[in-house]
Amino acid sequence: MERSITGFHRDEEGHWVAELDCGHGQHVRHDPPWQSRPWTQSEQGRAGMTGTRVNCLKCDRNEPPAEWARQRA
Repeated sequence: MERSITGFHRDEEGHWVAELDCGHGQHVRHDPPWQSRPWTQSEQGRAGMTGTRVNCLKCDRNEPPAEWARQRA
C-alpha cells in the first residue's frame, strides 16, 4: 500500500528512517553500491522527498504503527 513520507528520524545505528503517514517507518539508507540515496545525506534532500509516496510493506501485513508514532499521537 502506498503511503506518503511525512518526516525523517535516525534509528539507533544512525541510519535514516522515513516516517510515513500511516505511522510506520521505512529505512532509506544510502549505502553505495547497493542503495544509492544521496538525497538522505542533506536536510534539503530529505525535505525534498517529503510527500513522496512509497510502498509500505508493514501496511500490507496489517502491522500496528511504530512506537515513535504512537508516542507522538
